[in-house]
Amino acid sequence: MPSYTPPTKEMQFLLHDVLNASAQDIEGYDELDRDFTNAVLEEAGKVAAEVLQPLNVIGDTVGCTLENGVVRTPPGFKDAFDTMREGGWTALDCNPDYGGQGLPFLVSSAVTEMFSSANMAFSMYPGLTHGAYSAINAHGTDEQKEKYLPKMVACDWTGTMNLTEPHCGTDLGLMRTKAVPQSDGSFKVSGQKIFISAGDHDMSENVIHLVLAKIPGGPEGIKGVSLFIVPKFLVNDDGSLGARNGVSVGKIEEKMGIHGNCTCVMNYDEATGYLIGGEHKGMRAMFTMMNEARIGVGMQGYAQAEVAYQNALEYAKDRLQGRDVTGTKNPDGPADPLIVHPDIRRNLLDQKSFVEAARAFAFWGANLIDRSHRNGDQDADGLVSLMTPVIKGFLTDKGFELTTAAQQIYGGHGYIEEWGMSQFARDARIAMIYEGANGVQALDLVGRKLAQDGGKHVMAFFELVKTWCKENDSDEMKPFVEPLKKASKDLQAAGMYFMQSGMKNPNNALAGSYDFMHLFGHVCLGLMWNWMAKASLEALATGASDTEFYETKLATARFYMARQLPMTGTHLARIESGAEPVMELAAASF
Repeated sequence: MPSYTPPTKEMQFLLHDVLNASAQDIEGYDELDRDFTNAVLEEAGKVAAEVLQPLNVIGDTVGCTLENGVVRTPPGFKDAFDTMREGGWTALDCNPDYGGQGLPFLVSSAVTEMFSSANMAFSMYPGLTHGAYSAINAHGTDEQKEKYLPKMVACDWTGTMNLTEPHCGTDLGLMRTKAVPQSDGSFKVSGQKIFISAGDHDMSENVIHLVLAKIPGGPEGIKGVSLFIVPKFLVNDDGSLGARNGVSVGKIEEKMGIHGNCTCVMNYDEATGYLIGGEHKGMRAMFTMMNEARIGVGMQGYAQAEVAYQNALEYAKDRLQGRDVTGTKNPDGPADPLIVHPDIRRNLLDQKSFVEAARAFAFWGANLIDRSHRNGDQDADGLVSLMTPVIKGFLTDKGFELTTAAQQIYGGHGYIEEWGMSQFARDARIAMIYEGANGVQALDLVGRKLAQDGGKHVMAFFELVKTWCKENDSDEMKPFVEPLKKASKDLQAAGMYFMQSGMKNPNNALAGSYDFMHLFGHVCLGLMWNWMAKASLEALATGASDTEFYETKLATARFYMARQLPMTGTHLARIESGAEPVMELAAASF
């Protein structure tokens, strides 16, 4: 059976050695000293390892069931959900006005990673509720906030987001769900939504659906989409639950993974809904949920790679296979452990170097969100907006790739369900698809984010890297800075190609968008390894006691710079080949 050890030491390193959180001028960060964050992370780690992780295989093998219109979650899920609620883990960064603890998003993100590694399907229930909370908190009326948020913060009521319909996924302008205005100011919502994660279950008293629909007579396409609060049970003025609303579960989808999460077909039959965020302003309100969710999904990608790596590492240390070609390492045994072999080391370091840098990247993104929301910093908001498709797309692509790499360490045992490795790959696979498929993330990056605010934010990123390299041009940092310089030049060259060739033929940019997303991701992880290398060198220079930890960081950084960061050259070559190799073949010739 798989195991999971919360990486609290790695998180503390990022929070304090790398980001120096408690010294940042962000509201609430002055309270984030080592003792405080350690206490939070240690307690969250216990919940992850002792409560959630043991239910992961149960959720995968038993799944959710639909009985007479009622969705049942796997055994143990409801008790675990109650434990989460009672411990306040669903409310860490929520508004104290509605019962939240008001902690920074950065702290909440670290906790969320552990919960996701331990049990991704389970963690989606509070995660989606948080997204719905954020949308109502940002766009709802005072009355709507008072009515819904306290119960959602406590997870007495959970939340969902309803976008996709059977005939339209990414192209939401094609949706048919309609919302007809009523004389009392409410709307009657009718239509069908599919792929609705946590669409219904038996762990909360009510489910608050946020549903995209069109008001008859509104603008065509995406400009005519509005967002509505549609509760499973109507809520009376005194906050008590009233009649069952006209919303029901058509079926639970049979999926490749995340079996412990009920992915539902939702039917709306003149259900009572309440407009949120203004008529025909639905996408603006929904993107509050989606941007937050995309950061969270990026975290899911590397969180699954983390737990898969932990188990693969233990297997590589224990499993005896073959002899080290340079000399026997286990003379008392019939063979040496797998980890002595160079290709096993290469595989494990691919995993380790990605996961640790991905965590740093996601934490930095959470840090930028805090700076944006708490300090009103528009530059931070623009930078994290630029980074969001990279965090979502690159980290989930690589996360899935490396869960399968972890399977490979096991050989045939990795393909056998008894060892549990296939679940990590199956669960990670969805992260590349939902909250905007990764191809769409790449198109968003190249088609919208690069040019946002006149290219201000991508230029700010280039300047950030350039300044870092200039200020850290020392002999000890050269092995990290020089590869980053080259990778950054590849990224800038790709951007310049899009500017010069994309204007002439937009397909030149679109055909290279996926490679650009990965090129950008590698540069970001290269920057993260620079930050971690610098922090490690400084710790060693000041006499840190745990020299092995920091030396390991430096060795892993050198591996990434030598073996992974050079991929930017490959991605640039693909981008500069243009659209012709992609578009030359006629559709009928495929």
